[in-house]
Amino acid sequence: MKYYLIAGEASGDLHASHLMKALLREDAEAEFRFIGGDLMKAEGGTLVRHYSSLAYMGFVPVLLHLRAIMKGMKECRQDVLDWKPDVLILIDYPGFNLGMAKFIRLHAPGIRIFYYISPKIWAWKEWRMKSIRRYVDRVYSILPFEVEYFQNRHRYEIDYVGNPTLDEVASYQERNPADLTRFIVDNNLDERPIIALLAGSRKQEIRDNLSRMIEAVRPLLDKYQIIVAGAPNIEAEYYAQWTCSASVHVLYGQTYRVLQHSVAALVTSGTATLETALFRVPQVVCYYLNAAWFYRFLRFVLIKVRYISLVNLVAGREVVKELVGVDMSARNAYEELVRILPGGEDREEMMKGYDEVVSRLGETDAPMRAAQLMLKRLHNK
Repeated sequence: MKYYLIAGEASGDLHASHLMKALLREDAEAEFRFIGGDLMKAEGGTLVRHYSSLAYMGFVPVLLHLRAIMKGMKECRQDVLDWKPDVLILIDYPGFNLGMAKFIRLHAPGIRIFYYISPKIWAWKEWRMKSIRRYVDRVYSILPFEVEYFQNRHRYEIDYVGNPTLDEVASYQERNPADLTRFIVDNNLDERPIIALLAGSRKQEIRDNLSRMIEAVRPLLDKYQIIVAGAPNIEAEYYAQWTCSASVHVLYGQTYRVLQHSVAALVTSGTATLETALFRVPQVVCYYLNAAWFYRFLRFVLIKVRYISLVNLVAGREVVKELVGVDMSARNAYEELVRILPGGEDREEMMKGYDEVVSRLGETDAPMRAAQLMLKRLHNK
């Protein structure tokens, strides 16, 4: 069968690459064409456009690059029509992907449309449910609480396939046993314990959060060394604006390795919070918004959930501390970080919460379950 996949950012590239591998195991004649990244490219098929050319966040950046975004969307739409896949598989990235779903449904109704890693409409922009209902044939969820949400609130059935982050972390740990000495030598580090900073994958997130994270850890530099997990599409010069004066290391392509050897972390919201939990690294979730009124508007009008981190959402309670909006200050981040460092009063309780999260996520092998369910549906038209 012919599969066209669209992933608009680094995490989607990772999840899509594992789904492609699973589809190949179930369908030896699978052909792939996709918008994505290097990990998807490594699985074979044709990379039509790299996600970095379309990944912009925030009103102003989107407006400044609107022409390029619209051109990219037009080219992608035509490419799907020309290739005529059996199925279009959308991975997260709802602003782009739901528009693509609508176009393909209207102009090529014979192409099936699946959503793997669904839009987080339970958090905000719930009106997107209309588009899902009209244009998407099936949703394959990676978050257990979404099944009840879609079923009870919208009478819309979806499949929970498990969470691929479980597979990714377990696979990494199996292939890469922890070797702190080797890690130190490879990266010219010293013997101090490591605090990890995961400040996001987009420039806007990094700009708003990293400077405050570094100020938060500055009082700890005599006892700890600080490592920023560099996003693959962000140049070193961008990080240098904040890291040089603080003697902070920036390591690329080693996020899991950094987490494997860290004693604590400051993390922006997203998949990174779940990855950090699965590596059993105590964390503080940090997401700065520089306008107090805008944050209040988001919290009370648009955002529909109590938490922003996947760890707390999966647990259904506060396992990790979230500093969001104006609450994300260097002082607050420092005070919360101290509480979860070795010997800190909240460290062990957070570890117990991580056990609960793992239990709720269920079994591993999510990509394979998703691939099998997709193929079953495709064969039973």
